[in-house]
Amino acid sequence: MSVTPTGHQDAGTTSGVGVLIPRLTGLTRDDFAHLVWARSARLTEGASDFSDLFSAAAVDELVSRRGLRTPFLRVAKDGATLPESAFTAPAGAGATIGDQLDDTKLWRAFADGATLVLQALHRTWEPVADLVAGLGAELGHPVQANAYVTPPQNRGFDAHYDVHDVFVLQVEGTKRWTVHEPVLPAPLRDQPWTDHRAAVAEAARGPARLDAVLRPGDVLYLPRGWLHSARARGEVSVHLTLGVHPWTRHALAEQLTRAALAALRDDPGMRDSLPLGTDATGAETERVRERLLAAVATADPTPSFHRAHRGQGRPAALGPLAQLAALRALGPTSPVRLRDALAPRLEGARLSTRVGWLDFPEAELPHVARLLAGRVDTAGDLGVELAERLLRAGVLVPADR
Repeated sequence: MSVTPTGHQDAGTTSGVGVLIPRLTGLTRDDFAHLVWARSARLTEGASDFSDLFSAAAVDELVSRRGLRTPFLRVAKDGATLPESAFTAPAGAGATIGDQLDDTKLWRAFADGATLVLQALHRTWEPVADLVAGLGAELGHPVQANAYVTPPQNRGFDAHYDVHDVFVLQVEGTKRWTVHEPVLPAPLRDQPWTDHRAAVAEAARGPARLDAVLRPGDVLYLPRGWLHSARARGEVSVHLTLGVHPWTRHALAEQLTRAALAALRDDPGMRDSLPLGTDATGAETERVRERLLAAVATADPTPSFHRAHRGQGRPAALGPLAQLAALRALGPTSPVRLRDALAPRLEGARLSTRVGWLDFPEAELPHVARLLAGRVDTAGDLGVELAERLLRAGVLVPADR
């Protein structure tokens, strides 16, 4: 069922097929963008089989064998988050750090009805990391992933809203979701639901916009601000929440303002001290307003926006030993490729990425452009010297034949 009707060069621009269509919504990217994105909740039944991404066995592996520490896990029961001391402990000789997950404590809390929340799963579980990287590239907004593991007939949190959009992927078990429309549409990151606790509680007592049971393979999309609560049914529920942290017009306005203020630093008149005794009203305020508006009209927020955008994500994993082996064996026929999730951007002679920037002589720029366009297969396609430089920088990685 559904609540709604069904001079710069960047690399990695997506055409819109990718992850979103086959796995999450069954819609084309354009249909999702125009009919659903940031507009309304949507439940897609039987969207996909998510057993390749996560499972109950993965939960046990992460909790008991990976040596995870806080804040990679938190525990909640009846709407409250338990203190870290309730589920952490040192792990014996050679691992005496005190904030490591204690699987015995976690088992006791879980058996007593607590929900386990595995946070930042895109950093600890490779299949989820790959999904998050693909979805983030497709949407153009940063994505993170948590897993919620709830024992039968229990809930983790009361009705609340998130300040990011979410895709809920039901992996195992079933969970009943109750969804209400926002009390604060499209909240910003500094406008949490706790600032509107009374309004949220009152709205949650009213008629639900959506009341449904999610089964394995179902996906629920919720724009930021939509109220929701969930309760597991007769078996353990495991679901993934993909949190999409959208760039907003407000965020772009912040970048534009910063660019304008940076330009005003070069204006001697704006560096002048205000007259003695001024109260920042009248003529002085109007003078500043006029110059600020002029600076905003000509400011270019693009460089700072792209820096901020790159800073919200991580490049794909890089193995130091494999990288060194590739560097030592490098020759014209060595297979190489651009490292994934770099968010590369070529501006003039400078390539900016999530691992830093590099400047190139004019003769190398066509080769760099071919690399960004995906038309490089071997070190010889680039030139071995350039390939070596990019391998050392972590921009290029060895490719499988």
